[in-house]
Amino acid sequence: MSITPLPPLRLHGLAPILDADTRLIVLGSFPGRASLRAQRYYAHPQNQFWKILGALWGLPLHDMNYTEKTDVLRAHGLGVWDVYAACEREGSLDSAIANPQLNDLTGLKTRCPRLQAFAHNGGESFKHARHTRALGLPVHRLPSTSPANASWSFERKLAAWREVFAQHGLAEVA
Repeated sequence: MSITPLPPLRLHGLAPILDADTRLIVLGSFPGRASLRAQRYYAHPQNQFWKILGALWGLPLHDMNYTEKTDVLRAHGLGVWDVYAACEREGSLDSAIANPQLNDLTGLKTRCPRLQAFAHNGGESFKHARHTRALGLPVHRLPSTSPANASWSFERKLAAWREVFAQHGLAEVA
């Protein structure tokens, strides 16, 4: 008697962090296991998202709770979401994503009337740049903040993020 493995569970992403004053939206691919478990964006301790933003804004984000962090995002005009609303996946790697369902990105210009641009956090997210480009705003590809992107140093990632954020008034040029 052979045992048929169960298919991966259908996972559902997180609600966006954005409002009417959002000027730049960072789009990830889909939350990893740690983020889904915590119901918080970029919850894996080795993900450099919060560290990069703290360095850009000169703020101790690592000492803040999640509500305080999201308040800082909103105060700086930054939104966060993912390109995928749901998918099947074992583990946390983007390469393991199967049967993804896209989030409704087309409504973002209406939800965020001050929106100036999109920034895709990593290659998997950037695969869907055609959807964000269709909205008629600038689209940027940022190096992934994931610990899986070990080929980029923190300093190199920070410089790339600073350049994009400065173009849209969310950080000063170094």
